[in-house]
This record gives sequence, C-alpha cells and structure tokens, in this order.
Amino acid sequence: MQHLKCFLLASIFLLCSLSVKASSDDAKAALLAKQNACLGCHALDKKIVGPSFQAVAKKYANDPSPMAFLKNKIIKGGSGSWGVVPMPANAKLSDADVSLLAAWILRGAPSAN
Repeated sequence: MQHLKCFLLASIFLLCSLSVKASSDDAKAALLAKQNACLGCHALDKKIVGPSFQAVAKKYANDPSPMAFLKNKIIKGGSGSWGVVPMPANAKLSDADVSLLAAWILRGAPSAN
C-alpha cells in the first residue's frame, strides 16, 4: 500500500511539473509569435491573411513528420500550402525558437493561461 501511495504521489508531481513546463513553453511561444509579427497574419482560431494556428494543427495532425516541414516553412517562408499570399521568411530565429513555435502551432497554439 505504501508503494502505491509513493507511486501516485510521484505521478501527480510529474504531471504537475509537465503541465507547468507546457504552460511556460506556451507562454514563450506566444510571445515569440507576437514579437516576430506572426500575429499580423495568423490568429489562434481564425483566418486573417494566413491560416489560423488551429487550422495548421488540424491540417498536419495526421502527418507523420510535420515538425520538419513546419520548421522549414517558418524559416524559409513561401507560398502554396494555403494559397498564393507568401509567408515571409523568419531566418533570424534560432533553431530552438523555431522548434518551440512549431511545436506550439502543431498543438493548436494553446493559451498560456
């Protein structure tokens, strides 16, 4: 019985720490999107010039390797995936920042609240 209590407490602690980490990553990614003008063309849940982040997450939900594709699209920009309006390149972002943004977008850009 004591082992079960320890296991349950450790599991709860792990889940809480993962939740805090995800919330922190969400806040960082949302700030990166704001600082790099992503929100001028994209919104969380509606189309502006480009698709919503939630639409991107939905489109690539069944893709076996969406991270590489989305990271490349963020860095190099381009057009054709969602229409003719080109997305500008974001080559100045670090690989870590691009990874954080891409992961956040692929999760549907959850709120950091």
